Amino acid sequence: MMGLVSGRRRATSNANGPVNVLRSKEGGSRSSGDADAAEDDTLVVEPDQGNVLSHIISQLRPGADLSRVVLPTFILEPRSMLERITNFMCHPEMLLPIPKIDDPVERFVAVVKFYLSGWHIRPAGVKKPLNPILGEIFTCYWEFPDKTRGYYIAEQTSHHPPKSSYFYMVPDHHIRVDGTLKPRSKFLGNSAASMMEGTAILTILNRGKDKTRGERYILTQPNMYARGILFGKMKYELGDHSFVRCPELGLVADIDFKTKGWVGGTYNAIGGIIKNEKTGETLYELSGLWSEEMFIKDVKTGHKEMFFNALKSKPSPPLCRPLAEQEERESQRLWAKTVQAVKERNHELATDEKTKVEDVQREEAAKRANDGVEWHPRLFRRVRGGPGGPEEGEEDLEWIINAQIDAPTPEQRAAQIMAIYPIVKGQKVNQKNAIPPRGSIDASRHPSAEAPAKKGGDGDLIDFGQSEQASHPAQQQREQQPKPQQQQPPSPPVVEEQPPLDPSHKSTMDVQKMLAATGSPKNDGPLINFHKDMDKNLPAGGIKRVDTADSEDDFVDAEE
Repeated sequence: MMGLVSGRRRATSNANGPVNVLRSKEGGSRSSGDADAAEDDTLVVEPDQGNVLSHIISQLRPGADLSRVVLPTFILEPRSMLERITNFMCHPEMLLPIPKIDDPVERFVAVVKFYLSGWHIRPAGVKKPLNPILGEIFTCYWEFPDKTRGYYIAEQTSHHPPKSSYFYMVPDHHIRVDGTLKPRSKFLGNSAASMMEGTAILTILNRGKDKTRGERYILTQPNMYARGILFGKMKYELGDHSFVRCPELGLVADIDFKTKGWVGGTYNAIGGIIKNEKTGETLYELSGLWSEEMFIKDVKTGHKEMFFNALKSKPSPPLCRPLAEQEERESQRLWAKTVQAVKERNHELATDEKTKVEDVQREEAAKRANDGVEWHPRLFRRVRGGPGGPEEGEEDLEWIINAQIDAPTPEQRAAQIMAIYPIVKGQKVNQKNAIPPRGSIDASRHPSAEAPAKKGGDGDLIDFGQSEQASHPAQQQREQQPKPQQQQPPSPPVVEEQPPLDPSHKSTMDVQKMLAATGSPKNDGPLINFHKDMDKNLPAGGIKRVDTADSEDDFVDAEE
């Protein structure tokens, strides 16, 4: 759930093993003895990093192509934003017990604790994850000590503006999360901000008055700031207010991620309250550092205790399928060469590989615009919200997983989830129901490797416009007509010869024979001419167009 990020823990990908595990850089958690080191963990830690401006200036030469100026490798985190969102789910020990808590206030406090537990997971320095391309997909899963699993699916559902939609579920523990992240960048002089718009809805499926909808918690998130991008040392901060709200319980947590002031203050501080919205009563106060220790105070009794200790916590990274099992539009395979170059600090190669991926996206967008084809996500659909709608209250998500997950047992629900898209090792795409991506990354790099088009009977179950020739019914109808340039010479009037079949058409032979038997080609002009019929029915004196001052009608002649 983050944009520009910073810290000492790192959850990057290792795609060489049989199962890809997102591992921590240090392999463990910091102890309380590491507090001094943690004090400065938002500072640039590599001696050759400097600042972004000086790095860019060093590349400028007379006549240099400014579009090829590269960002320093320490700015790029070697993974996609779709993958980075999983930090939010990396403390299952905070999440899994929540559905068993009977007291509603205690249950809400536990949700807030889980929400605060993921912000300390971050790579070293100031990092920006790779921007997902349209239609990019990332899946992973967690295996928990009680032999249950959590499943995660994400897709980039919009590129301009960027929107990352994701789904997470633990069937055995009655937990579901639906979310959409909409990062928006702002430049503020010597700082850059990533405004983290969007929302997540955590649903406890075995709670709530309506057992078909569960008990819902609406989560927002703080904004991210990168300080010192032009001069000075680069630092990273979380800032502004975020909220955890449960409308059914009438409880809300207002959490203030505090940025360090010019004169006083400290980095990574938080403050906040948990209150009853119905009565306005403040129940708890929150304080501490989101990167170290956080505390909670019961306002009524005055008792204060440790809420979450990031210094002693150990995140649980998810598991991913090997690259060999992934499709070309899955995050880790899509960015594999870019990621490798970033890790090797090869600036030029990282830029070249990143540009190749982005160029394919631009070409696909231009082709869709030219063909009048509207893009649709592969795994997500529009939210059916509005008053009385089945997903009322979820409108801010915009997109939600396109699957019905309502089986009576956890095992059956897990099967429903895995039927959406491959998640665990050894799974394969269900080709019968698969909707292929709009373009081929590999094919664009090697045009000769483009796969031949499928013939009738082997197409998609649902066609969202991948076949541009079938995008417009009128165009398809015209294409099915025999082409004039292939028309045979006129036959004697005694025997009317049928036009030949066009073998280049994708239509079936039965359809072509039907068209040939029931129609004849037109030498020139439109397929259907209405002008003669109109001439017969018009009044003898004709019709004269008169424009009046109070008329707002627009008259447009139909194009032939």
